[in-house]
Amino acid sequence: MSALKSEFLFNLSASVTRLHDVGPVPSGTRHVDLLGPGTFEGPRLSGEVLSGGLDMKTIRADDAVIPNVRLVMKTNDDAIIFMHYTGIRCGPAEVMARIAAGEIVDGSEYYHRNTPYFETSSPKYAWLNRIVAVGIGWRKADRAGYEVFEIL
Repeated sequence: MSALKSEFLFNLSASVTRLHDVGPVPSGTRHVDLLGPGTFEGPRLSGEVLSGGLDMKTIRADDAVIPNVRLVMKTNDDAIIFMHYTGIRCGPAEVMARIAAGEIVDGSEYYHRNTPYFETSSPKYAWLNRIVAVGIGWRKADRAGYEVFEIL
């Protein structure tokens, strides 16, 4: 069996500027977070996360959080990249409560992974259109962030 290999792409951090609690819906409890500015930095691309992104997350009956994120990134050389992802954040109830309260919680205490995909018209970054990536996340009350890796 082949071992899964990866290569670090970038660290991403974005502010959460507003929270909307939609409440109970058929699929669970819906929250919509408006994302503000942020940054991303890595060996092959770096720049800013533009304001206006959304995290339309669902909290399931088993208390797992399912993100549904759409955001726009602008590289330091002015390329525009659309990034979207889903994933899962789950852990013991007391740990999840600490995260919800804005506490910085060590990633070893819970599971927070996503699968980002990218779209760009930039020839320099067109390789992003053809990769699979995985993000390892963290969350505070006013910020969300990920270490993102390309799966080789």
